Amino acid sequence: MPQVFPSSASIAGIWLWDTVLSGIFRRWGRPVTTIRYYGNVFYTGKVCPRGLICAKAVSPLPSLSDGNGAKTINFATFVACMKASLKKTYASLGADGLVALWLGVWWVCNLLQAGFSELANDEAYYHMFAENLAWGYFDHPPMTALLVWLGEHLFGGELGVRFFFTVLQPLYLYILWRIIRPPDADRRDAALFVVLSAATLMLQLYGFIAVPDGPLMMTTALFLLTFKWFSENRRCAWLWMGVAMALMAYSKYHGALVVLFALAATPPRLFLRPTLYLSGAVALLLLVPHFVWQYEHDWASLAYHLAGRNSVFRPGYVAEYLLNLLVVFNPFFVPLYVRSWIAVKPQNAVERALKFIPAAFIVFFLLSTLRGYVQPQWVIVAVFGLLYTLFTYARRHPRTRRYLMRMGWVTIVLIALTRLVMIFNPLGIRYEVFDNHASYGEIAEIADGRPVVFRHGYAVAAKYAFYTGGEAYCQPNIRYRTHQWQFRDDDTRFAGREVLVETPYDEADTTGRVRSVVLPNGKRFTWFVDTHFHPTRLVDISFTGLPERVAAGDTLRLSLRIDNPYPYNIDLGGDMSLVMLWKHGRFRVKEFDTGERFRIPAEEEIRREVVFVVPRQLAGTDFDAGFALRREGYTNWFNGKPLRTEVAR
Repeated sequence: MPQVFPSSASIAGIWLWDTVLSGIFRRWGRPVTTIRYYGNVFYTGKVCPRGLICAKAVSPLPSLSDGNGAKTINFATFVACMKASLKKTYASLGADGLVALWLGVWWVCNLLQAGFSELANDEAYYHMFAENLAWGYFDHPPMTALLVWLGEHLFGGELGVRFFFTVLQPLYLYILWRIIRPPDADRRDAALFVVLSAATLMLQLYGFIAVPDGPLMMTTALFLLTFKWFSENRRCAWLWMGVAMALMAYSKYHGALVVLFALAATPPRLFLRPTLYLSGAVALLLLVPHFVWQYEHDWASLAYHLAGRNSVFRPGYVAEYLLNLLVVFNPFFVPLYVRSWIAVKPQNAVERALKFIPAAFIVFFLLSTLRGYVQPQWVIVAVFGLLYTLFTYARRHPRTRRYLMRMGWVTIVLIALTRLVMIFNPLGIRYEVFDNHASYGEIAEIADGRPVVFRHGYAVAAKYAFYTGGEAYCQPNIRYRTHQWQFRDDDTRFAGREVLVETPYDEADTTGRVRSVVLPNGKRFTWFVDTHFHPTRLVDISFTGLPERVAAGDTLRLSLRIDNPYPYNIDLGGDMSLVMLWKHGRFRVKEFDTGERFRIPAEEEIRREVVFVVPRQLAGTDFDAGFALRREGYTNWFNGKPLRTEVAR
């Protein structure tokens, strides 16, 4: 009689239940030798000479039935049945099933990581986005905020913030597999694809953290799939490709580069199809709400990404960028990425796009290092093309396949150890994903119910609010950047209240008001208590009289229009002063006190003239110049729009 086994799902469920019962019975000193099994097949077995358990199917034995369909089976035999069934089921999986299975295992690992690891800075920042859903945000489009909001309403905590981001990764990797899967793919190909993916450090980290890169990868995979359909002239493919392009734009603005580079690699014949342009029209139509938001917020996102990130060139930006690429794409694989990229010849339009996109992304952001720092995850989309070329090359070269499988497993083991460190931190590492509960809890104790106004990091205020539930706000930093907090009116709600205000650390403080403490995360928090907090962020200072080009030593007569929307007077002099700011790039800021002393009446507009002599230290550089109200020794941001000018030598 042929050997038959029950389904894996049935056996797994019974085994889990019996494992619990057996543990209880053993604690009571009662050995478990049999279990009950409901089904049409009764399994019995015997101990083989080599100590293995042999099982075979026999007809039901009425004498062993309790009359309700339940039968007993030797416990050891049942375990053997379970193992054999699972082994048989696993062996029966084809290439697609094997990829799906191991991506599912990877997802479970990401899910556990998401729930037991503390939030990184940007994750807390995006959680702040999700508190007020909108069609856009200062730094990013709305997809990340929407996914965080959905997860929060399901689970809460770190898991809630990250849940849907963990779901995205197995989905987009499976889509990629289906795109690049050869017609004759076998189980060895499936194993190769999964190991190559899991051994890519970039994918490991961005498989569970709540940042825009996960949605970008998911929507890029959808775009590549629909682009494949479009190149094959499938019905309505142009419509779905338009939807995918819109979703990319709603995920991260880098999606525009994906479309641009994919089209750059597109065969000319595809440009003759009117549906290609209809697809673009669909995408633009779906993006109208986001464009409206941008218009209403003075195109803040575009201004920030196109100019706000610019900085003074530093050679270290280039070196760090290249070093980061070496690490995040796995240094064991990088030489083979180059070899495979050269060797692999695309066979269709989507493969041409997959091959071109990584080279285009890497070169584009290499050039971007000439104007500022480039974060390594900005090239994450290149992973799709790199996996395609490496997988295609390795399956045809056995020696390369064997090397990649060995080094892939070495990398996976190292990654697993790193993941455990992220959860338990046995080495006591001080980093943004550790000690958040203790650190922000200590600030909350100091605040004692007062709102806290932070001045040194847009994410710090968000973390404080997430981990303590306390009221918080973050002022922009003129020596770094502005951010989403500028579109929130929390500081206005704090007006007139007693507020804890963060201030720069200064050991020479003579006021006696400033206090400082080193937090468990190793960072110093310095503050004073403002008994009657009066924000000045919304004061608008516009001015005329600044030429597009000036010279050092020129005397400028600037006419200022100052509008105070607050219901209280603002007095300049004492701890409040009017300063002129000259800002070049992100980090170079020159600040000059005008020495002006006057009152800005509540809810009124006044006009003043300020005389300013251009200092020699500004010569040879272009600047954004404007005015700001400086308070308690700290300047937040321009009050009003700055004007661009060049200072001649």
